[in-house]
Amino acid sequence: MITGTDITVWVISALLAIGIGCSRYSKWKTRNKFVRELAAMDPERREKMLSRLSPQLAMEAREELMKRFHIS
Repeated sequence: MITGTDITVWVISALLAIGIGCSRYSKWKTRNKFVRELAAMDPERREKMLSRLSPQLAMEAREELMKRFHIS
């Protein structure tokens, strides 16, 4: 037997999963756009932008640049 409580729990779980998925996709999309912009910049300007970021974000961006665009 499926009760109203079961349906409510499944609906809430589905909404949470959709929300988490959308936020992760949005974060990935924003990071992807940022890395593409960095790749298009000249090296001096890129380093200046990366130096303004937090060390963790700068390291992730550098790793992504090396992995996808072979830019150091």
